[in-house]
Amino acid sequence: MLKKLLLGGVLSGLPLFLFAQQTEQKHQPHQTPAQQMISGTGEDLLTSGNAGEARTVISGYGDLSYQRDFNFKTSTLNLNRAVLFVGHQFNNKIAFFSELEVENAKVEGGKLQGEIGMEQAYLKFSLNPRQYLVAGLFLPRIGLLNENHLPINFNGVERPLVEQLVIPATWREIGIGFYGQMSTLPLAYSVAIMNGLKSAEFTHGNGLADGRAEGQMASGNNLALNASLQYFISDWKFQVSGYAGGTVGLSPLQADSLQLPSGMFGAPVYLGEADLQYMKSGFSAKALGTVVSYPDAGSINKAYASNVPKTMYGAYAELGYNLFETAKSDRLKTQQLIVFARYERLNLNARIPANGITDGTEDQSHLIAGLSYLPIPNVVIKADARLMHTGPQNPALIINPNPAAQPYQQNNAFLNLGIGYSF
Repeated sequence: MLKKLLLGGVLSGLPLFLFAQQTEQKHQPHQTPAQQMISGTGEDLLTSGNAGEARTVISGYGDLSYQRDFNFKTSTLNLNRAVLFVGHQFNNKIAFFSELEVENAKVEGGKLQGEIGMEQAYLKFSLNPRQYLVAGLFLPRIGLLNENHLPINFNGVERPLVEQLVIPATWREIGIGFYGQMSTLPLAYSVAIMNGLKSAEFTHGNGLADGRAEGQMASGNNLALNASLQYFISDWKFQVSGYAGGTVGLSPLQADSLQLPSGMFGAPVYLGEADLQYMKSGFSAKALGTVVSYPDAGSINKAYASNVPKTMYGAYAELGYNLFETAKSDRLKTQQLIVFARYERLNLNARIPANGITDGTEDQSHLIAGLSYLPIPNVVIKADARLMHTGPQNPALIINPNPAAQPYQQNNAFLNLGIGYSF
């Protein structure tokens, strides 16, 4: 998705409060024309200079990568994604946004090689310069990555693993959202209602990811709520967000036959998240922590034999510095060379129900260090190394073991190279 931070989100309006306005500028990554279109509320880019005149914007982003797995001695090259954004401003109050993504370069019938999907398709209704509504397929405000994962705006070839596996970004659903900011405080807020998850699709080791409907035949029998608060002070930005929603979209009769709770919030899953960011004089820091609770995991395992956990958690911290921040050369001042390090800790089966099986490989830590070089704001060249450590493999989870398979190793190392762009 095409993201930016304007008071912390891809969809925030233009602030009236001067302090909030000054603060958001410190945390605002580079914007494409499409991002500016998304961020504007009372002064949309598409109508600037021609009040009320309709305008269409085309934009996009993408990234590709190389990864070397030192345990298996294999290397992989992949076009991870190519995204096309099309937006249209009908007038200064109503706009449409859409993003079409192709993952893994191609999609071929009968083969799990790639995916084509709509990542956004929604209408935005500007109520005033500080508040607006969205309706359609959109991204709930959860974590750092979900609303802001342009490859030029995060360090590392791979997106933070905690926000891929625990949260899981990018996460989009169909619903309605209300976004705004205070006029007298540097505080932004959001609340949204959307379709819930699908417990029948949960799979071991993938967290909540496989239960997302992502706009495709989502059940209206179960719903979810999302809310967030963002606060700015000096060079800091703080956020807390939460999600609560049902995971059983079956009819009451079907749910009863599987001995599952039904209703709008049947077999609920709860996610809480907090994060912070700091940026000043070339230095940057970010940290995030998140916990997922699934009280009815035992009932889901009994119905679907999916071995899902009752609790998952993840956290990471990152430090970075732009080596060109104090460059004397005018040419280098327009470029960035960011050195960074990030530590991630996650456990996808921190607590399991009585009918679950512990999988030590889902208890992981990752140390990532590398460089991000931006010759211009819209292009990035990346390199990093990742060291991984996991718990032991549980023999009870090995189905039809292959005698020729390499024994599981709890430690591994990866070399990643990549490029990314946005326009």
